[in-house]
Order: sequence, then structure tokens, then C-alpha cells
Amino acid sequence: MTKIDVLLGLQWGDEGKGKIVDVLTPGYDVIARFQGGPNAGHTIEFGGNKHVLHIIPSGIFHQEKINLIGNGVLIEPRIFKQEIEELEKKGIDATRNLYISKKAHLILPSHRMMDAANEQAKGNMKIGSTLKGIGPAYTDKIARCGLRVGDTLAEDFRERYIMLKEQHLRMAQTLGFDVTTFRIDGLTLDQYEAQWMESLKTLQRFRFVNSEYFINQCLRDDKKVLAEGAQAMMLDIDFGTYPFVTSSNTITAGVCTGLGVAPTAIGRVMGITKAYCTRVGAGPFPTELFDETGRRLCELGHEYGATTGRPRRCGWIDMPALRYACMINGVTDLFVTKPDVMNDFDQVCMCTAYEVGGQRTDEIPFEYNTMPISPVWQSFDGWHQSLEGISAYDDLPANLRTYLAAVERQAGVRIAAVSISPDRKDVIFR
Repeated sequence: MTKIDVLLGLQWGDEGKGKIVDVLTPGYDVIARFQGGPNAGHTIEFGGNKHVLHIIPSGIFHQEKINLIGNGVLIEPRIFKQEIEELEKKGIDATRNLYISKKAHLILPSHRMMDAANEQAKGNMKIGSTLKGIGPAYTDKIARCGLRVGDTLAEDFRERYIMLKEQHLRMAQTLGFDVTTFRIDGLTLDQYEAQWMESLKTLQRFRFVNSEYFINQCLRDDKKVLAEGAQAMMLDIDFGTYPFVTSSNTITAGVCTGLGVAPTAIGRVMGITKAYCTRVGAGPFPTELFDETGRRLCELGHEYGATTGRPRRCGWIDMPALRYACMINGVTDLFVTKPDVMNDFDQVCMCTAYEVGGQRTDEIPFEYNTMPISPVWQSFDGWHQSLEGISAYDDLPANLRTYLAAVERQAGVRIAAVSISPDRKDVIFR
């Protein structure tokens, strides 16, 4: 029986997971998403074109590979339909190789309404939600009143849907939310609901499976499986910068619950980090830069959310957070992306420790959100050289290799590959 390999982000998201999954897919038989939903945005570039996926696994462009949406994923049918239509425009027939867990939960239109209502109620304490309904849908899952993909085939699905929707409406009104003026993509709740219901026909074109049996049979058949995470380690509901996190377990342990595999089935854990840091939305970010350097990172790195379009907050790499991520996830292979963004910088920096309350620490403090944190910096000379055309690790500029060696040493994990452009061809393996 083969092991299931895992690929996940080690920062606050947007590390380049989609691209690396796409690059690694030829070496696997099955690509499986295990958590998250349309709040994810995985960008893949090849042939001069950019492709953004939200719910569908990033192996979908390889038609000979199986792609699985696991039970831990949330599906919003209208967004799913739009994603399928975009793939069809590019000649991709996803019905050939995409399987969906019957146990994956659905995001209802009223979940998206509740997301907006909850954010409004928080006032200045907003968490910066993508407003895709993620939190309310996972809330209903835990409260044991959610609807799942397999439920769409039940005769009483409409009745159960209406019951849950009415519950949401009562909750929104209790929060003082004006349901009559609420819009999703310019549509009223009723208008959006009509399109959502129509989108179920697209969802039902796909093969619904008991995914826990499906994935374990794949492993017994010695198929190579890659589990693809969404969001990232520092947004994990338990170990991230709570409450400024997503609503699921984004870590390696989430593979076991999000796909239905045993801990003993986990093989390699491939973690991805940018050569610097970014974050979307509210929450602590100790290495954030508010100066011209931060603005340059944003512009040169095209740091705008694939899902939200919001500009990302930018800063230098945070090694205490990266060490923490490697520890929690048991990372065996480190992938570093986007060093090319810093090609023309005179100096690049990394945070090697924190000063909290007058004391130096290597750990992520519990008071991460509430106490002032001062980074302890180490600086490196820039490399002032384009990385275009480089295909061997040893041919990277010497100053870049010095920087990467420091990342490797600080993280305690060997760098397996470096991505030097958005294109799938520009990944240098060691």
C-alpha cells in the first residue's frame, strides 16, 4: 500500500500551491483536495495563459489524472458551475476525471448572507472574510445541520434546504442585518438562489463517491496520491493566528479527516513558502513592511488576491513562523517560490526571532494578536541578477544561494525546489 503525499502552504496563503501541484501532477495518479472551498484561489500559468481554480484540484489540466474533491471541502454550486464553464472554454472536460465526495458540505446562498451579517456585527473587529460563506457553512457542519453533496439526490432536499435557509434568515435579523438590501454579485438572495438551484444540475453531472473508500482503494492499488491543501498553515483554525484564520484544519492532520485516511498513510509532506511573506485580510503580521520596500514587493510580485482581488500585505520572510509550520506539519521537503521578485533589491532581510515583552523568543506566543512583536532581523546582500533561463540550482546567483541556505538552516528542512517565475516550466529541482 502506497503512502499519500501532502502539499500545503506554510505561511498565510498565496505561496504558489496551485502551480507546484500542477508541476508535480505528472508524478501522481490522483490529486485530492482535502479542505477549504471557494475562498481558495490557486493560480496556474502555462502557455502564456493564467488559470485560477477555487474548488477544483489543481491537477485538472492533466486529463489522464484523477482529481478528487474530498469530504473536508466546501462546495458552492454556482461558483463550481462557473469554474467548470471556464475549463470547458479551454477544452477541458472535467467530467472525465473529477470525482466528488458525497460527504462534502454545500455552501448555501444564505451562508454567504450570514458571512456578511457576521462581519457587519463584528464592526471594527472584522476578520477580513472573503464573504464566500465558508465560516457559516463549517459552523452548520459542526452544529450537525449542514447539507452535503449526497443530500442533493434526496427527495426531501428542497424541504431541508428551506428549513436551513429560514434558520439563517432568523439569525441574520437577530444580528440587525438588512436582508432586503443584501446582494451577492449584484443579485438579491432570491435571484441568487434561483441560479444556485440551477447549478445543482452541473454538480450532478459528476461522479459522487464515498471518497474515504475511494481514496483508500487507490492507495491499496498502489496509485500515487497527492493531497492538495488550500489556504495555509498560519490560517489553521487551531494553530493559526486565531481568530484571524479560516474555519478548517489546513495542516497535515487535516488530510486524515478531510479525505478519510489513517495517519500511518501519510508519506512526504511538501511545504511551500515564498521567499518573502504576504497576507490578505486582518490579523497579525510581524514582518509587514509599510514603506516603499513593501510597496515594491506588492507591485513586483503582483500581490493581489486570486479570489478577492485585494492587494496583499507584504513583508520579509518570518522564520519563527516558518519553523513553527514545519514542526506542526512534519515537513520533509521545502519549496521556495518567488525569489525573482527581489532580483533588484540591494538588500533582503529575514526575521530570525521575535522580541516580545522585552524578551527574545523563537516561538509563536499565545498573545500573537495582542502583544507588540518586534522582529529580530538578519540582512543579506541582494543578487541584482535576472533568474530567467536558469535551470540548475547551482547556477542561481551566489547571493541568492546564500539567502536560501539561511532559510534552509533556520527552517531545519532541506529545500527541494525553487520556483523562479509564474510559469510551470520554471521550477528548479535539486
